[in-house]
Parts: sequence; structure tokens; C-alpha cells
Amino acid sequence: MDLDPVALSRIQFAFTVSFHIIFPAFTIGLAAWLATLEGLHMATGNVLYRRLFAFWLKVFAVAFGMGVVSGIVMAFQFGTNWSELATRTGPIQGPLLAYESFTAFLLEATFFGVLMFGRDRVPRWAYFASTLMVALGTTFSAFWIMANNTWMQVPMAYELTASGDTVPTDWQEILFNDVLWVRFPHMLLGAYLTTAFSVAATGAWYLLRHRHLYAARTMLAMGLGLAAVLTPAQIVIGHFNGEYTAEHQPAKFTAMEGRWQTEQPARLLLLAWPDVEAERNVWELGIPYLGSFVTKGNFSAAEPGIVTVPPDERPPFLIPFYGFRVMVGLGVIMLALAWAGVWLMAKGRLRDPEHLPRWFLWAVFLHFPSGFIAVLAGWFTAEVGRQPWVVQGLLRTADAVTPSLSGEAVLVSLLAYVSVYALIFSAGTFYIYRLLRAGLDEADPEPEPAAPQAPPAAGQGVTPSRPLGAAGGSFQPGAGTSAPRPDTA
Repeated sequence: MDLDPVALSRIQFAFTVSFHIIFPAFTIGLAAWLATLEGLHMATGNVLYRRLFAFWLKVFAVAFGMGVVSGIVMAFQFGTNWSELATRTGPIQGPLLAYESFTAFLLEATFFGVLMFGRDRVPRWAYFASTLMVALGTTFSAFWIMANNTWMQVPMAYELTASGDTVPTDWQEILFNDVLWVRFPHMLLGAYLTTAFSVAATGAWYLLRHRHLYAARTMLAMGLGLAAVLTPAQIVIGHFNGEYTAEHQPAKFTAMEGRWQTEQPARLLLLAWPDVEAERNVWELGIPYLGSFVTKGNFSAAEPGIVTVPPDERPPFLIPFYGFRVMVGLGVIMLALAWAGVWLMAKGRLRDPEHLPRWFLWAVFLHFPSGFIAVLAGWFTAEVGRQPWVVQGLLRTADAVTPSLSGEAVLVSLLAYVSVYALIFSAGTFYIYRLLRAGLDEADPEPEPAAPQAPPAAGQGVTPSRPLGAAGGSFQPGAGTSAPRPDTA
């Protein structure tokens, strides 16, 4: 059997990156959520925020660890499967990926230890600063990855050497171009929305089970309130992403729009059933003129079809087409749920959790994977839509693979990755489920307002020998037997 190393390498990288992106998409927003909870606890003295922080910190620890493991595996593939890509674009991609390790990961790893074990060992302001540093580190990580990926999508500020390698000519343009500063906020807002709906869904789940009513109400209100603000912003930023795609990657844009032939004026296709072989849509549901307006701002502009792109430069049609619609469709549902939640808050329905509509709680709970699915759909649209280029217009995917790589070798490593990932990430996901099922610390009180928590008495809250050994119990991360801090401000 003739195994294609290029196709298998693409499948392998798609598999590992799909697993990896799930965890940063969650932890980027979760780090900001933890910083917000700690800030609210300092400002109000409300013990509820402390309980929520301790609960979500355990979830963050597990998700952060799995994200690190999957990210390391991805880095190996640049050397094993994509050595030509690494050789030809290393002078640009190498520093960008190195900056992530030197700034983002170093920042996260350093202050993550303070978060886990420093609650009663450092002043309160220092602990809060540590939460901010972890949140800043996760944001830096997203920035460097998006800077690298954006250069692959729209390469700029480079020149080719005699051997065909790329070298940077202007780092300022690489890091501060308009395309990056549209794509980076889009990814960041996607991560925040993923976390917002995960938190809101957790609150809805506890309300359905009549557990932690005040804490659950807080999670539901804060998650949906944040989503109500961020979802419209994400839709606007998403439109700007579409504009850069239409300008710099017209082949991808035609696939996303589902347009085979050039149209003037152009329709906006909502749904369709494409027939790739016949280069047409068997069935379509569209809005006349709106395609021209969305892209060009008028109702008479011409929009090119994919037939204008040479056949050897066309991306696969179906994945960008359906992936884009999955992402947009989930965004619309997010907006509806978030605004419905805000309406219920305005009507005072959240003040009595027992009388919230159960259909609404079920809708929020069942929508918890929407952020993850939308992020994955967006990434598949962006990456598959770039084909057949690994660096748009500069390096084809078929030319970027390691020349000596055999299909059999890739198949063996792919099967190994699938087996190991299935074991490790199934265990990690089950552990997170156990944490969510165990719930908040039952030893803490339920009322909303409370005085600031007193320092632990000597001999209480002994730190376990294993970092997560007390997960699901009454252990508060960072608790210890140290003396009370003199600085309590």
C-alpha cells in the first residue's frame, strides 16, 4: 500500500493541534476569570469569590498541564515531519516561537506556582499580582502563536536568500501589521467566550441539581453577562477577518462564501449543498445583494467565484464552507442565549435561582461545548482554506514536508499519538469532570456577603505532598501552616 507522507503528516498535525487548541482556548479565558475573582475578593471581602477561585484553580491546573503536554508534541513535528518548512522559514518562525517560551511560558510557569501554593505565603497584593501575571502570560502565548500563524497566512517583511530561505526585513511590520491585530483579538475573544460559556454552563448545571445555589447563580450571571458584551464584539472582529481574507486570500474567501461563479451583485449564502465535481451548489438558501454589501459595502459590487482560481491553487471546498457556517451559527446562538440571560437578570429572575426557567438552564448547560467547537471550526476554516500553501503564495505544503520521511513512519507515529492522547486526555478530561461533580468546598458558607476570611490557625490547612492530591475535597490551593502575613492590605 502506497502511503502518502504529506497527507499523513497533515492528518497528524491536524490531530495534535486540534487537541492542543482546546486547552489554550479554555485556559486563556480561565486565567483572566481567576484574576477577576481574586480582584473581586480583595475589593469586597466576599468569601464566595474566594470559594469560586479555589474551585476553578483546580480545573485550571489540570487544563494547563494538558495544554503544555500537547504543545510540546506539536513542536517536535516541525523537526520530524516538516523540516523543509523549518529550514526555509526558520529565521522568522524560529524567533516568534522562541519568544513564546521566553516570555509567555516563563511568565505562566513562574507565577502558576505562586497561585497553587502561595495563598497564605505571600501578601495579598502579591498573590493578586500573580494571577494577573498568569493571565498576561497566557495572553502573550496567544499573541506569539497568532503572530507566527498570521505570517504564514499573509507573509510580509521578508526577502529570499539565494538558497530560497526567508529572512526578516522588518520585525515591526511582522508584529504590528493590520492583519495580525485583527486575527489576535479574534482568537482572544474566542477564548474568553469559550470560558464564559463553560462557567455559565457549570452554574446552570448546579442550579439544575439544586447545589451551591448562590455560587451557581454568580457563575451563570457573570458568564452570560460577559458573553453578552463580548459576542457582538466578536461578530464585528470576525467581519474584519473576512475583509482581510477577501483581500489577501481570495481562494479561501470564495470557498467560505460557497461561491462557484462570479456574481454581480453577489448573494450571501446562508446554507447550501455543494457539488464539488460539478462545481455548483445543488441546493442554496441565500439573500440577494447582501454578499456584495457585506464584503464591499455596496449592493452592486462583483464578487469572484472559485472558478477564477487556478485548479492547482484551490483549497478543499467543503471544510472551509461548512466550518465557517458552524462558527458563525454558534456565534448567533451564543448571542441569543447571552442576551436572554441579561433579560432574565433585568427582570430579576436570577435573584431567586429556584424559579429560573428550567428550559433556559438546560439550554445554557447543553451549550457548554459551543466555544470549543467554534474555535475548532474557525481554525479548520483558516488552515484548510490556506491549502495548497503552508505559507501563502510562498511555500506549498507538499514542498514543506521532510524529504526523507516515509508514509509508514508517519502512520506509526500517528497511531502512537492517537493511542497516547486517547489515554492521557481521557484521564485528564475525566479528572476535570470529577472536580466539577465534586463541586465547591462544602465547608464554606453559602451566603452572598461575608467578612474577609481570617488567616488559618496554626496546624490547619496542611499542604498535601502531591499538588492535586486534595482535589475535590476541602483543600484550598496555597493553604499552609505559615504564620499570618503582616501585610493584609
